[in-house]
Amino acid sequence: MTAGHVTLLLTSPRVAPGLLAWPAWELLRGADRVLTGDVDHPQRPSIEAAGVAVETIQTTPTSGELALLLLDAADAGEKVVWLAADDGDPALGRALGQVLARRAEAGMSGLPELEVVPASYDLPGARLLDLVSVMDQLRARCPWVRDQTHRSLVRYLVEESYETVEAIETGEQEHLREELGDLLFQVVFHARLAEENPDTPFAIDDVTGDLVEKLIRRNPHVFGPDASPEATSAEVENVWDALKAEEKRRTSAVEGVPLALPGLTLADKLLSRTTRAGVQVELASARALPERPDAEQVGDALLALVDVARAADVDPEQALRDACRRYIAAVQAAER
Repeated sequence: MTAGHVTLLLTSPRVAPGLLAWPAWELLRGADRVLTGDVDHPQRPSIEAAGVAVETIQTTPTSGELALLLLDAADAGEKVVWLAADDGDPALGRALGQVLARRAEAGMSGLPELEVVPASYDLPGARLLDLVSVMDQLRARCPWVRDQTHRSLVRYLVEESYETVEAIETGEQEHLREELGDLLFQVVFHARLAEENPDTPFAIDDVTGDLVEKLIRRNPHVFGPDASPEATSAEVENVWDALKAEEKRRTSAVEGVPLALPGLTLADKLLSRTTRAGVQVELASARALPERPDAEQVGDALLALVDVARAADVDPEQALRDACRRYIAAVQAAER
């Protein structure tokens, strides 16, 4: 008797049902039996709509029992396709391999063939769909998540932003990966809350859609009809600012700069805006401080020092944080 064939067909839950690779459709149409352990398998309606019958294993056998069931069918010369669950049914794959290995060691011949076929593949960014799904479940079933509002989450958004900055500056890749995830969660959390707004709701798709449109609109050197990849960074910034000013209809170079920014960052942002706009404002000297300056004199000197940092292409906020790290190390060394 001719040995049959067992195929584990892997599909991605992040790809629309029915969007399977052509080899997968050929396998399904040529199979003697197509089986699944999930009556609600997402691919089942599409496969049956294409005229391929799908059988459901009504019981809940162990992986070993299911492996024997599939191999028994293949022993009878059938081509069997198993529609794997979202996780790929790794336990079943191991059980099938173990049974076949034992049969081969026992000297049995005419063993069924076993293969694993990916039927659909995730596109880059597909795992974001998992995050949206998990966020929906947390909002529905987690008491703490249900209690949160945009305002209550502000402290976490600020904390995660600074922790991401810390990870970037320390250069630890694993730390950065984790913190970017925490920061992304805050974005998805706020978008999920916004869906429930009774007056002006929006969802994460609206957020990403707006962002994509903005990036395309403000980067004509990449996406425009006269795209110019050779454009300099300064030219790109100037175009971005001009398009932003036109969209926002702002009447001042410093309009829209959030005053809640950290002091040095705020100063850097204001000076950068005014410089690119060609506005000239005289600043105090960074060194002209009396022996006992008042708050206004210190503020003016700090603003001037930020301007010095800008001229040297130095981020003043990061420079001060780096200086603080050096100071911490010096203090700890002195304490030892």
